[in-house]
Parts: sequence; C-alpha cells; structure tokens
Amino acid sequence: MTDWLGPEEWQAVLLSLKVSFWATLLSLPLGVFAAYALARWQFPGKQLVNGLVHLPLVLPPVVTGYLLLSAFGSTSWLGGLFESIGLPLAFRWTGAALAAAVMAFPLMVRAIRLSLEAVDPGLEEAAATLGASRLWIFATVTFPLILPGVIAGSILAFAKAMGEFGATITFVANIPGQTQTLPSAVYAFLQVPGGESAAGRLVIIAIIIAMGALILSEVMARRVAKRVAGT
Repeated sequence: MTDWLGPEEWQAVLLSLKVSFWATLLSLPLGVFAAYALARWQFPGKQLVNGLVHLPLVLPPVVTGYLLLSAFGSTSWLGGLFESIGLPLAFRWTGAALAAAVMAFPLMVRAIRLSLEAVDPGLEEAAATLGASRLWIFATVTFPLILPGVIAGSILAFAKAMGEFGATITFVANIPGQTQTLPSAVYAFLQVPGGESAAGRLVIIAIIIAMGALILSEVMARRVAKRVAGT
C-alpha cells in the first residue's frame, strides 16, 4: 500500500483522516445539545434554529465556504480572535476541520434527533418523579438509549467530512501538505496531464473509507442497541 500511493497522495489521505477526526470530535457535544433541544424543548424561534442547523445541507458548499471565509478570515473579527490565541483558521488545516464540521453537522444532528424522538418520554418522567435531576436523567436514562444514534451520526459525519470539497477549497484553498484533503487532491490531479492514475487511486481509497464507515456505523449501532435492550 505504501508503494501504491505516492508521498503527496499519502499526505492527502492522512490529512483527510486528521481533519475528519477533529471535525467529528469537536462537533459531537454541540450536535447532541442541538438534537436534544430540537427534540425535547419548545422555545421561540425553534423553526429558525432548525433551519440554520440544516442550512448547510441545502446551501451550495461554495456559499458555505464563502460565509466561513467572511466570518473567520484573517481580516475578520473572529478570525483575528482565533489567530491571537494561536489558532488561525483561514488557509490552515484547522479551517478545513471547521468547514468539514459545519457541512457534516446536520447529518449528525438528524441521526441523534431521530434517536431522541424514539425514546419514550415516560421513562424520563418516571426518573424525574424519583427526584433525579435533568442532567442525571440524560446521563443515565436518555443517553444510553440514544447511543446507537450517536454512534451512527458520528460515523456518518466522519464520512461526510472525508468527502467535503466545496466549502473546504473555498475557505482554506488547496495547499499540498496543509489543506489539500483527499477530494482536493483528486481535483488537483485531474487538472494536470497524466494525473488520472493518481486520482483513480485516491478515488478507490475514498470509496473504501466511505463504505467502511457506513458498515462500521451499522454494526456498532446494532451491537449497542442489543446491549441496551439486554439481548
């Protein structure tokens, strides 16, 4: 495998895995919170929040990338704030992780929200009558029941982050070794004569990773569901 892929191709694959891992990890707490709020709470502007959460699914990725560049670019207030704490985003791999997280966030929230809506609220109400706090109820009753959805949502978000292209290339460009993820590398190889073979190898790797993530999501979700059911 190491001989099959060249150094630049390996850089793109490893960077994509790094970006996708951090994108999924950092967005998971917010994803669980957003899913819980949309599934359980009633508050003014709920539909607006729901629309904003799912907006990256319907917006062209390039538009999302432009919005990220406007909000987190080095000349913006937020971008300057992150740079002042040593975490620059524009044209850095950290920015690629942010773009991937934003694009994958709706898939994660939707999977977790569906799991929450399948949980019988009576179980939570029964725990509340015994004097348990909301946080304790969520940790001991709700979260174990929605764990299959959390796992499925996380792995789907990881797979989506691996394939993110439009928002990433708009926000952080396509710099080899820094921001050139696997999809960006495929695009770059296709722009030069004779690059089709390298692009084809990366496409095969992308298919293997995506299928592996989907199969792993299904297997883990079923195992956790069986454990929760006690079978």
